[in-house]
Amino acid sequence: MVALNGLEKFSHLEDKIYRTIELTKTLRQEKDDLERQLATVRNLGGDKQALVNQIERLLVEREAIRARVQTMLDVVAAADPEIAEALRG
Repeated sequence: MVALNGLEKFSHLEDKIYRTIELTKTLRQEKDDLERQLATVRNLGGDKQALVNQIERLLVEREAIRARVQTMLDVVAAADPEIAEALRG
């Protein structure tokens, strides 16, 4: 495997972060859509529990992604102080 210099490492990390941000945005949008659907279903008297369960699942998934991103940032910071400094500044 070719060794990556600091800038390449940072670029790779940056790509992962942007993908994670996009996934988080998507999950947030899905959550908002589901909350609107839930409000509609409550008004119509439909199957509320299925929507509530789906919202709860999406919220748990979003938190798991957040934790993974934080872990990834912590590992990078511990492995390369230059990248850690770049992330702080």
